[in-house]
Amino acid sequence: MLVSRCKILNVNLPSSLSLGTFVKHLPLPKPKASFPPQPQRLDFKSLTTNVTRCSSYFETLNSCQKDQIHLYVDALLQWNQKMNLTAVKEASDVMERHIEDSLAIIPPIQNSYISNCNNSFDNLRIVDVGSGAGLPGLVLAVACPGWEVTLVESMNKRCLFLEHVVSLTGLSNVQVVRERAENLGQDSNFRERFDVAVARAVAEMRVLAEYCIPLVRVGGLFVAAKGHDPQEEVKSAERAIKLMGASILQLCSVESHSPHGQRTAIICLKNGSTPRKYPRDPGSVRVCLWSKLIDSWLMIHVNVKPMQSRKRNLDGVCCLLLQK
Repeated sequence: MLVSRCKILNVNLPSSLSLGTFVKHLPLPKPKASFPPQPQRLDFKSLTTNVTRCSSYFETLNSCQKDQIHLYVDALLQWNQKMNLTAVKEASDVMERHIEDSLAIIPPIQNSYISNCNNSFDNLRIVDVGSGAGLPGLVLAVACPGWEVTLVESMNKRCLFLEHVVSLTGLSNVQVVRERAENLGQDSNFRERFDVAVARAVAEMRVLAEYCIPLVRVGGLFVAAKGHDPQEEVKSAERAIKLMGASILQLCSVESHSPHGQRTAIICLKNGSTPRKYPRDPGSVRVCLWSKLIDSWLMIHVNVKPMQSRKRNLDGVCCLLLQK
C-alpha cells in the first residue's frame, strides 16, 4: 500500500473563508426526518427528494478556489492525452459534467449529515473510493478546505496524476492512497475511520456497498452518485447494504449536465459495525455475482437448479453453455 501526503505550495486561501460561507450560497432542501434503521420495505417515493437547481455551483466558490479548479481541469486534459482519465475532451464539458456534478452533491451531504449524524459539518473526514481522476474527491477538497479528504485509487498511474494535481493546486487537506478498497477496509488504520464515504461511477451498488461502508464510522454516511433512475439497482442492493450495517436514508435528485439532466445521490446511514469478514478478498464479490448470474442463466435456459449447477465441475458448466 502506498500512502502519499502532499505538502502545500505557495497558494494562500483567504483566512476569512469558511465552509459555512461557501455552503450558505448553495440551494438546500428542507431537512427530512431520519429513515428507520431497519426498513421492512423501501418506498422510493417517500425516500426521494429534489434539490433546488442552481445555475452554477462553481460560481459560489471564491477566486482562489476557482483558480485551483482551473488548474485541475487543465492538468486533467493534458494528462488525458497520454492516459485514460476521462472520456470528456473539452474544458467546458469537464466543467459542466464533472466539476458541477461533483459540487452538486455537497448540499445533500450537508443536509443528511446535519439531520442524522449530530456532528459539526465543517470538519469532516471524507474518503473517495475509486477516485480515478479525482472525482468527486479533489473537487470536494477544493470547495471544503476544512475537510480531510482521502483519495483511494488502486492504479499507480492515476495516483501519480492525483499527487501531481494536489501539488499543483497546493491542497494541504488531501492524501492519496494507492490500494484496493477491499484491502483498505480490513486495515485498522482506515476501517470505520471516516465520517463520509463517497463514490462516483465506480461499480454496481451491491459491490460498492461492500467497498465503502466498512470504511465509514458508525453514525456516518455512505453517498453514491448514480444515474437519473437507480431504483432497481438500489432495490437489488438493499440486502447488501443492511449486511454491511447500514440502511438507505434518502435518494436525492441533484442537478446534472448529463443527458438526462439529473443524477441521484444515494445516501446511506451506518447504524452498526460492519461484520469483520467484510470486505472480502479482492475479486470475491465479483465471483459471487458471476456465480449468481450463471445460476440464473442455467435455470432459465437449461432447466438446472442452482444447487445442481454448483455440484457440476467447470467443464460441465462450460459444455452446457456451449450446447445452448
